[in-house]
Formats: sequence, structure tokens, C-alpha cells
Amino acid sequence: MSKTVYLVLDMQNDLVHADGANGASPLGEQVRQRDIITRTAHALERARAASALVGFVRVGFSAHYQECPPNSPVFSGAPKAGLFQLGTWGTDIHSGLPVRDADLQIVKHRVSPFYSTTLEAQLRAQGVTRIVCSGVSTQAVVQATVRDAHDRDYEIVVLEDCCAAYSAQEHQNSIESIRRFCRVETSESIAFG
Repeated sequence: MSKTVYLVLDMQNDLVHADGANGASPLGEQVRQRDIITRTAHALERARAASALVGFVRVGFSAHYQECPPNSPVFSGAPKAGLFQLGTWGTDIHSGLPVRDADLQIVKHRVSPFYSTTLEAQLRAQGVTRIVCSGVSTQAVVQATVRDAHDRDYEIVVLEDCCAAYSAQEHQNSIESIRRFCRVETSESIAFG
């Protein structure tokens, strides 16, 4: 019997809150249009009801951004903009997604939640064989999670209706590009148990 974790990816205020740094961006618009917070909260309820593990992944850097890659097109602007600084409101998980003390917590400094983090050690210690995931953005952390989990021999499922990208087209293209590495479901169709 497989043990499941639901990984909620990068659903932090800097990226998904209406008042966050990306609130007025195309990503923020997609998060609202697709009702990602409500759908993810529903998926969390279903996962917990089925006794699945829950984990929250967030991108974060220390106060002086020592871990931030200066040549990264994705992260190099974070220090100047004050984004993704650990211990600030911006790196808190959105308040619409309840976090519990027993939930797995993973802080990452790159796109993939597996790179230089404790994620795999936590999953192996808990006997996890199946990862259900969702979050923002589809073309970055979701794709990276799917590909890395696939290559580590996990069964992987993406909740398509709980993901968003900078445009509907970019989201759809991303989902299509990872279909051969995972199963694609929704927050309603997934069986967490």
C-alpha cells in the first residue's frame, strides 16, 4: 500500500496573496481567476480527511541572501525587491491554507524542492511512495517537482485545478509537457487514500 503526501508548492504570500509582490502581476491574476486558494484549501481538507501527509514547500533566503544565485533569471532580482526573505510575511504560507504543526516544512533556495533540501529525507523517513502536488507556478516548481520526483521513482500526481502560471496558455502548455511523467487529476477526482 502506498503512503501519500500532498505537497503544496510555493503558495506563499509573495507569490499568491492579493497584497503580495505578485498580487497585481499576471500570475496573481491567474491565481484569482482560477480560484487556486479555495481549490487548494479544499484539496488540503480532502488529504487530511484521508490521513495523507501534508507538506508545504516555500522558496526563501536568509536576511543577506547568501543562498540567492546572482546570475539566476528567476531569483537574482529578489534581494533588490526584498522578495522571499525568510521570517517575513512574504514567505508565510497564504492564510487561506491552514498549516499544522505536524506538516512537513521544506525551504528551498532554487526552483526544485529536491535540490539541497531535506525533502527526500523527510519523505523516505515517512515511507512516502506517492506524491500529490500543486502550486505556483506550473512551469517552474510544479514541473521541477514532477520531473525530480519521477527520477527518484515516486508515483506523482498533479492537481491541475490547483496550479497556475503567468498565463492560461503557459499553464496548459506546462501540464501537457509533464503528462508523460505523472498523472494529472483535479482536487475533486483525486483519491488521497
